[in-house]
Amino acid sequence: MKRYNYPIVKTLLDTDAYKLHMQQAVFYNYQNVTVVAELICRGNDFLGCYSNVLLDQINMMRSLSLSDEEYIYIASLPFFKKEYLHWLKKFRYNVSQVEVNNYQGRLCIRITGLWKEVILWEVPILSLISEVVHRNRSPNVTSKTALNYLDNKLMKFFKKTQNLDLSFLKIVDFGTRRRFSYNVHYSIIKRLKEKFSFLIGSSNYHIARILNLLPVGTQSHEWFQAHQQISNDLKSSQVLALKTWLHQYKNYLGIALTDCITMDSFLNDFNLYFSQSYQGMRHDSGDPIIWGEKAIKHYESLGIDPFTKTLLFSDNLDFNKIIFLYKKFSTRINVVFGIGTKLTCDIPRIQPLNIVIKLVKCNGKPVAKISDSPGKTFSLDQDFIKSLRKAFNLDLIK
Repeated sequence: MKRYNYPIVKTLLDTDAYKLHMQQAVFYNYQNVTVVAELICRGNDFLGCYSNVLLDQINMMRSLSLSDEEYIYIASLPFFKKEYLHWLKKFRYNVSQVEVNNYQGRLCIRITGLWKEVILWEVPILSLISEVVHRNRSPNVTSKTALNYLDNKLMKFFKKTQNLDLSFLKIVDFGTRRRFSYNVHYSIIKRLKEKFSFLIGSSNYHIARILNLLPVGTQSHEWFQAHQQISNDLKSSQVLALKTWLHQYKNYLGIALTDCITMDSFLNDFNLYFSQSYQGMRHDSGDPIIWGEKAIKHYESLGIDPFTKTLLFSDNLDFNKIIFLYKKFSTRINVVFGIGTKLTCDIPRIQPLNIVIKLVKCNGKPVAKISDSPGKTFSLDQDFIKSLRKAFNLDLIK
């Protein structure tokens, strides 16, 4: 197995925007909260053989820190606060928080510590796993290979949409976590910026900075999961998560993720105040048509004009799905499309990894995600899932 004497992750900002946005909210609201996160491989890949290479790379991350130039960049954004930024400038990855093991051929990763620190591990570790594995399996694939395929996809896209009004089309890069490699990721987004006027931003702070794109992202499932053990009772956990986020960001970063405990339970909590205060919602599981219809109906039932709100679709998108959903919804509500793995790891004969890192505990107690896609429902504690279902009046059989 090839090992590297240089770091693959070269900057603290080579991560998704929602991680820094959540970290700031944790910094101000939950200084002493502890969490445990674990790698989940949804596929059948036996990745344990890469454990030593990955551990080498994780150890190299201890030296990462914000450069002066990077600090000035994020300090220029209106929603970051000085106290947090001063802390982040001194932040260093604590590699003792990460355990990496090869268990019977399976890659096992467990991260334990203060939430405000652990929160930054997920994205770089996932991108490291993906890059190390793909470099080993497909050493001859280059950025040129990926760009040639992208150019072909763009040609087909423009041919399919030549009679379609694309005036309101907005696409965002969400491809950091399961990219083929950093070089492929950067090359693809650079090419898109040059050729594809519909690209408005990237979830990757480093790429957004160097390519002068909008950094995009709010919160992920872990924000809602952690509140299951921060809140005094399960039933109010989602409301507390929504309230705390609004208190932290007010008029900024107002897209709410809807599927930590199913879309229906989310809408039950997403009352008139929240619906008016948040800019919109993000889809990440379940049928996107059903989800979009529910979202529009919800706004209309509250007397809110859907065109004052935004739906961000981000579940397993490709250019064909984007065209389909754009046709379906763009004349009824504002839409944005976050395209990830099928942008930055869409290369002929390359099979992307189906890996995630999820919270499994908060303050020493279990947390869960009950998704609108059954395969994405997860908890290490089945009894806790039952408690969560009961608290939110969900059917016991999903």
